[in-house]
Parts: sequence; C-alpha cells; structure tokens
Amino acid sequence: MPRKRALKKLPRSFYNRDALHVAPDLIGKILVHRFDDRELRARIVETEAYVGPHDLACHASKGRTGRTEVMFGRAGHAYVYLIYGMYKMLNIVTADVDDAQAVLIRAAEPLGGWQADLSGPGKLCRDMHITRGQNGLDLTADELFLLDNPDDHPKITRTKRIGIDYAKEWTHALLRFFDADSPAVSKPRQPA
Repeated sequence: MPRKRALKKLPRSFYNRDALHVAPDLIGKILVHRFDDRELRARIVETEAYVGPHDLACHASKGRTGRTEVMFGRAGHAYVYLIYGMYKMLNIVTADVDDAQAVLIRAAEPLGGWQADLSGPGKLCRDMHITRGQNGLDLTADELFLLDNPDDHPKITRTKRIGIDYAKEWTHALLRFFDADSPAVSKPRQPA
C-alpha cells in the first residue's frame, strides 16, 4: 500500500497564475483556519474563477475601489466581502499585481471530525469562522492558508458560474469547477 505524502502549505507561486488555472487546481486542496486555539480544516470541492476587469461578473469590472483594492494586489491574499448585507464570501487573489483576478471558494467538506455544512460560500465562511477581518490576509502565513494534498485526485466538472445573470456574455462562461464525486457541492450539479 502506498504511503501518504506530507501535506505542504501552498506557496505564493501557486496563486501567481491566472484564475482560470488556479480555480480547478484548488479542488482537493485543504483550507485551514487557525483561531482562538482552534484549527478547522476543510477539503475544497467547488470554486469559481473571476478572470479580471473584462469579466463582467468580476468585482474588478467596476474599477479599482476601496472594496476591490486587495484584488489588484499581490497573489495569495484573501479577498473577503459581504453580499446581500449578510453573507461573507472567501476569494483568493490570483495573477499578477494590477491584474485583478480571484477565485471564489464555493464549497468544501469538513475534515478532522468536526461537523458542518460547507455547501455554499456563505455557509463555508460562517462555519469556518471566516470574517471580513481576514480581508487582505496573506494566505502564505499561519492564520488562514491552504495545504496541498498530493494524494487527492478529484474528478473535476466544469459549468457556468452561479448567480451572475447580470454579466451579459460572461453569464455562460464555463468558469465554475467542482468535484463531481463530492456531496458537499452546491446546486446545481449538472455539467455544461
């Protein structure tokens, strides 16, 4: 039986690529949040890529603002924002400085014996205790970070993103990725 390989923190170079490439590569990675002498871990099973200011579903399409400033910064930082005045959303900044791209973490599976429903970006942030206070946090540090799991080989499916009907020609772009075998993936699950 093959031996399991050690889990290593993802380096900045992993994030310093286009969101289109980072988003599917995040499936199967482990999100870790350390806080108040606790550590929560979850396996990422669903992501969406937002590929820059030309992508009408991307927050950067409205220009550089106080809210989106972190997206224009260095790859490997958290972009956490509030939607509908109540749900926090965790995104990971990707690509080069001034090329505002990010990947939304849509769903995950809890690891290590804790129970939670992480089948949606708002639920994920709520149950993993991710707040707006983590906005701009360096994901190569020790509070909120991701681990590579070289022994995880998910079956990745690609579809259009969810809830972006306002994005004109970008509404149907196939920029959502998920593990087809995971029960934690949010709805809808049908491939494009």
